[in-house]
Amino acid sequence: MSDQPSEASRPPEKPRGADTPRPPEPPAAAEAAGTPAADEPGPSEARTAGATPADTARPSPAQASDGRRQRAQAAQQAGQPGSPWQHGAGAPAAKDDGMTARLRPPPPPLIRPAVLGSVLATALLSALFLSDGLGVNLLIVAVPASLAAFFAAQAAGRRLRPWTATWAVGGLALLAVPALRDAGWPTFLAVVSAFALGSLALHGSRSWPGVLIGSLGLFDSVVPGIIWGVRGIRARAGGSRANWGATLRTTAVALVLLVVFGTLFASADAAFAELLSSLMPEASVGAGPWRTLLFALGLAGALAAAHAAAAPVRWDGLTVRPGKPRGRAEWALPLIVLNLLFAAFITLQLVVLFGGYDKVRDVTGLSHAEYARQGFWQLLWATLLTLLVIALALRWAPRGGTGDRTLVRSVLGPLCVLTLVVVASALRRMDLYVDEYGLTRLRISVAAMELWLGAVLILILAAGVFGARFLPRAVAVSAAAGVLAFGLISPDGLIAEQNVQRFEDGRSTSIDIDYVKDLSADAVPALDRLPEPERSCALRFIQNDVLHDDTPWYATSWGEARAKEILEKRPVKGDGSDCYRVGREGTGDGYEPDDDGYDPY
Repeated sequence: MSDQPSEASRPPEKPRGADTPRPPEPPAAAEAAGTPAADEPGPSEARTAGATPADTARPSPAQASDGRRQRAQAAQQAGQPGSPWQHGAGAPAAKDDGMTARLRPPPPPLIRPAVLGSVLATALLSALFLSDGLGVNLLIVAVPASLAAFFAAQAAGRRLRPWTATWAVGGLALLAVPALRDAGWPTFLAVVSAFALGSLALHGSRSWPGVLIGSLGLFDSVVPGIIWGVRGIRARAGGSRANWGATLRTTAVALVLLVVFGTLFASADAAFAELLSSLMPEASVGAGPWRTLLFALGLAGALAAAHAAAAPVRWDGLTVRPGKPRGRAEWALPLIVLNLLFAAFITLQLVVLFGGYDKVRDVTGLSHAEYARQGFWQLLWATLLTLLVIALALRWAPRGGTGDRTLVRSVLGPLCVLTLVVVASALRRMDLYVDEYGLTRLRISVAAMELWLGAVLILILAAGVFGARFLPRAVAVSAAAGVLAFGLISPDGLIAEQNVQRFEDGRSTSIDIDYVKDLSADAVPALDRLPEPERSCALRFIQNDVLHDDTPWYATSWGEARAKEILEKRPVKGDGSDCYRVGREGTGDGYEPDDDGYDPY
């Protein structure tokens, strides 16, 4: 329906140029003026919109109405105002020029002072707190960066949705892992996952391409975010120099007062001086270049987050065309054969899955280590390949109607269930191996990976029953939850606990000192239960790292602080000479060698 006035009500002297809207003002010019770009020009502007000689021949009323209707339909098909991808105040209409038009949002509005303040606070805190390591300082830096993104999204008219809140809360929760655990490997996984969840929170992706690419989407906003910030500062500085001067003077006076009175109070009370020295980061000339780099990284990262929140790239616009549907027999027959193979394998596995070591020895004639080594990695790969088979099968599945959907569910459903039994068999093999020879970092990592693959299979089964709309985001949530749980359980602490428990129960005649001494400070509470000289041999290297470490509070984890407290109360004994004969009956590097003296894991 056209929203133009009818022919009867149109003044006869009105030129045709009034019906043609003037092109929108460029975003850069609108930002420089401090006002959003206008979508619709005023009547006086439309009259001066550059008429051509062809405009002198005015079409008939019917032709003009048809032309307006065609232009409106073309604009709607091109994704101009009215498209779900267009949102935010002051966004100019964009022409459809292919994939770029589907992905790129309208330019963000002029950056607000609240965003600028939050970005500057992020950069300053990055320079002050991130130079000494990782701990609670990541959460300290993440708070103003999150506020910058929130203020930018609010200015662009974006609303907080449940999935956005889920990603944001999950990312902040993952940043608690470095504050709790001293081990570097779960900390690395948690920081990478927190970055991915933060990017998803800013972009709001929901499809498979959107979730996969959107988790890295912040990199795409670094350069546009810096340009956006520079333009905003120029626009605001040009129109309010007096306000900027007042802000600078206020900041300078506040800093002078803090320095003067803080120095006086510190010199008057030793306890207050010690409190200030422990809370404030140590500033040195030698750390200047490193802190400058951290300031720049914090500034660029916060601007990228704010720009992505105000104008996120629509990665959901990337579409993957479904494969050509296959015939029922052509599609189902290979999968049915695969199901039969899985069923035959699992029938034999059930005998040893619940039978324990006696069944393993009676049926296979293999020891725990030989049985686990023979099959765990193969079953892990079988699980991964099954997920790939399911993805390809869904791509070429028949899509004719209800009968085809029933066929797909009846074939892929049993395949997922049988694969879950394979996952259980792989985990049982690893349990037998760990019960015999102890836990290591590699063993707990691959077991956690296999457990997560089982959770993905359960989500696929649920998607087959309730629909696959939330499957991409549900898989991402399961991965983040797995990383968070992995960090919270303290894998190094769990490894030490399991090996110490085996030693205390008599299942092992010695403890592998060469392996446990390289664990992080998270393992100290468990290793502290060992008798001497095993305890001192296991804790000697950890004590050297913990007690001689002058890392400030904001870069010290709770696990390291707890280990320091334990070792200060009960320091190690001796000079380490006894350690050459302790733990020699163990497995060296935590591995139990096979007949050739080599263990693959």
